[in-house]
Amino acid sequence: MKLWNCTTALVAALGFAAPVAAQEYPAKPVRLIVPTSAGGVTDIAARLVGPKLAEVLAQPLFIENRVGAGGVVASNMVAQAAPDGYTLIIVFDSFATNQYLYQGVQHDVVKDFAPISLLIKGPQLLVVHPSAGARTLKEFLQLARSKGSALSFATAGAGTSSRLSLELFKAYAGVEPTAIHYKGGAPAINALVGGQVPAMVTAMNVSLPHVKSGKLIALAVTSPKRLAVLPDVPTMSETFPGFEAQSWVGMLAPAATPRPIVSKLNASLHKVLAMPEVRSRFEAQGSEMAPSTPEAFGEWLRTETTKWAKIIKERKITLD
Repeated sequence: MKLWNCTTALVAALGFAAPVAAQEYPAKPVRLIVPTSAGGVTDIAARLVGPKLAEVLAQPLFIENRVGAGGVVASNMVAQAAPDGYTLIIVFDSFATNQYLYQGVQHDVVKDFAPISLLIKGPQLLVVHPSAGARTLKEFLQLARSKGSALSFATAGAGTSSRLSLELFKAYAGVEPTAIHYKGGAPAINALVGGQVPAMVTAMNVSLPHVKSGKLIALAVTSPKRLAVLPDVPTMSETFPGFEAQSWVGMLAPAATPRPIVSKLNASLHKVLAMPEVRSRFEAQGSEMAPSTPEAFGEWLRTETTKWAKIIKERKITLD
């Protein structure tokens, strides 16, 4: 198997099984659309899962990055694709909120897609640069309340989960720091590590290496329970009951994709996610394996969409 590191990649499985009958799915290569640029969390997940999925399906699988409008360009395209199982999309948490933030969204998150499976999920961390002057959540809250808008937070972009989680934090904590929106998670975390901005709420798989190296300080985790990898870091809900924010990645097909195809893709993904080499890579990044039924993933999408739509409305969040 060879996976080329380029915007459009062909994942070819080694040693294909016996030829698949023309009438049996899949009978030709499958295309997996990634709504982010190469090197991002979602792209990394696609390139980890894609080669193994090609093996299980016994067909080549193309990985195609379609970037634009926070993932809207890609999701619009897939929503309008033929519902035959040959065009899939791997999505992340912002997928559930784009229709409330971006102009030009031509689909409904729930109605226009067939959920296949949730892949992974993981908490976010409230992290600060050591120069921020706070080593606990209590100290940081005192700092935030005293500085007001003079305190700044990095986000990965105006419509991203890091921005929405910041808004959730502001609502619970009663503080109003200023958000600085970067063009992606990488420049945001680089600015934080470089001390150009003091704080950020970000996916754990992005921030954990910097916490372990001592370049950042983790003040709180957004999961319901403390993490084994960071047992001394409290949850947000210990201070703010009910606070929870999860990063996640899942796979979908266009609506009306036949149920037998969805079921085969679901079973194939479960085989991939159970592979030790796949599990170990995801878990090393701080992600939790989260294979699900199509129905459970659909319910997850509905819950996430409802939750964040309410926050967007209450906080009057815009992309300005």
